[in-house]
Amino acid sequence: MAFISTSATSSGSRPSLFSRIAQIFAVRRQRSKLAKLDSRALEDIGLTEADVQAELRRSVWDVPAHWKG
Repeated sequence: MAFISTSATSSGSRPSLFSRIAQIFAVRRQRSKLAKLDSRALEDIGLTEADVQAELRRSVWDVPAHWKG
């Protein structure tokens, strides 16, 4: 899964509305793909079904800190 960065603009302000919307779509797309993985693929990447279910319950706003810029 690819991670996107929504770093602040050059003026040091918060990420743009476009960046936030792009982030929401990326999170939804990645979680959708995660939900489709079978148990063998999950084992390969070191996740359990419980890990996946926990991730799927998270809000689209609940993302890794490095995405927030």
